[in-house]
Amino acid sequence: MPPKELLMSKLEEVLYSGYIAQGVYVDEFEREFSRFNGSKNNLSVNSGSSALHIALILAGVKPGDEVISTAITAEPTNTVISQTGAKIVWADIDLNTGNLCPDSVESKITERTKAIMVVDYAGVPVNVARFLEIEFKYNIPIIQDSAHALGAKYMGKNLGNHFSYTTFSFQAIKHMTTIDGGMICVRDDEEYERAKLLRWFGIKKGISRLENDINIQGYKYHMNNVNAAIGLCQLESLNHIIDSYVNNGQFYDRELQNTGGVQQLSYYENTVPSYWLYTLRVENREEFIKMMGSNGIMASELHKRNDLHTLFADSKTNLPNVDIFSRDWVHIPCGYWVKEEDREKIVDLIKKGW
Repeated sequence: MPPKELLMSKLEEVLYSGYIAQGVYVDEFEREFSRFNGSKNNLSVNSGSSALHIALILAGVKPGDEVISTAITAEPTNTVISQTGAKIVWADIDLNTGNLCPDSVESKITERTKAIMVVDYAGVPVNVARFLEIEFKYNIPIIQDSAHALGAKYMGKNLGNHFSYTTFSFQAIKHMTTIDGGMICVRDDEEYERAKLLRWFGIKKGISRLENDINIQGYKYHMNNVNAAIGLCQLESLNHIIDSYVNNGQFYDRELQNTGGVQQLSYYENTVPSYWLYTLRVENREEFIKMMGSNGIMASELHKRNDLHTLFADSKTNLPNVDIFSRDWVHIPCGYWVKEEDREKIVDLIKKGW
């Protein structure tokens, strides 16, 4: 949370303003986010999942269509696809990064493919260059789920400036929290205007209800002024927060090189991760987690590979790299709360073995 003197005065201002729903604070939050991120068409919503759902609708995804996705992600990435009635088509991952393999994705494209969902897992950007090639070659929109990757970069620009749609999550434990909330960045200006209607029941803001004519199915996905006010406070220190994640991640990158029993991830050319978590592949993962826990450090697999869920049983397929990766991946703390002495302790413990 931001400093109490900053946050509480802003909250009091909003709570007693007489307007706590979507209003001027939401507008201001979107403008300030644009200044931070460099992206043009930014639409705040009540969750990262809502942002993904809007992106899928904008992409034209309907029941019976196919969306190519990854099993290495948090479940909402894929439950939202299921929500549209589309079939998930799993592509395999790049073992060096844990992110979707562009060659595998390209091999899964059919005439029914309406969108491709890529995830910057743990803050590590996907192979942006290759996926941009695929997006334009096949005219299939890429939806970039950057819930873990606020502040990560490609070619010097923050994520949110490259694909048709990029979404962020401001849920409780992300780089920045608005308690709950999200953002969708939309490349096309006309689609951005349509996204505004999808966010609020299909009703156009700025004119009276009596003048409105709903001609599109919309949802109650808006952000409110209270969440936006928290976001405005968060943005004031966001660069500092993200820098602390990056500093810790780069420390691990250096210090864990050539450590026995550990395989570090690689990063694609011209990308800079934002290290929401630090992901490793380790030998004898259960013992690694026990050793770290006994020394007061939480290490975790975090997510279950999504293709094992019953909900997605119809999409089951052979994913050899996911099989390998999911046997030995693990995450260690990397956030702003990890101080120099903490990260040095973590590295020392790993180098001693388990």
